[in-house]
Amino acid sequence: MESAKGGKSGRSKVARKKGVSKTIKDGLQFLVRRLARYLKKGCYAKRVGTASPVYLAATLEYLVAEKNRIIHHIQLAIRNDEELGKLLSGVTIAYDSVLPNILQVLLHKKTSSTRKMSAKPSKASKSPKKVSA
Repeated sequence: MESAKGGKSGRSKVARKKGVSKTIKDGLQFLVRRLARYLKKGCYAKRVGTASPVYLAATLEYLVAEKNRIIHHIQLAIRNDEELGKLLSGVTIAYDSVLPNILQVLLHKKTSSTRKMSAKPSKASKSPKKVSA
């Protein structure tokens, strides 16, 4: 038997809001629901709280970002050092980034006249001395 309200359960039809995932809410890249599933299936504890997978996702995301930064610094150190560069010339580093390199031809050259001018203070910047009477 259907009720006068339109549904079998007696509830009226109300437009439902679409749910927003915890991953999007917390601004993370790692999937929170997947980590929650792994925590439950792994039998690490009898119960898993709702904040545990969020915290784990944020921690993993931070570690990945730090790993990329560390690899970048190692790459710069190896390539800028002459002996390490020779030793590891045939080595390819994963997650390789482009080395900052500016050709010397493109750099601005200072001429001797611009150096002399910059060394002398301009007369307009000096304040006039007061003459005492």
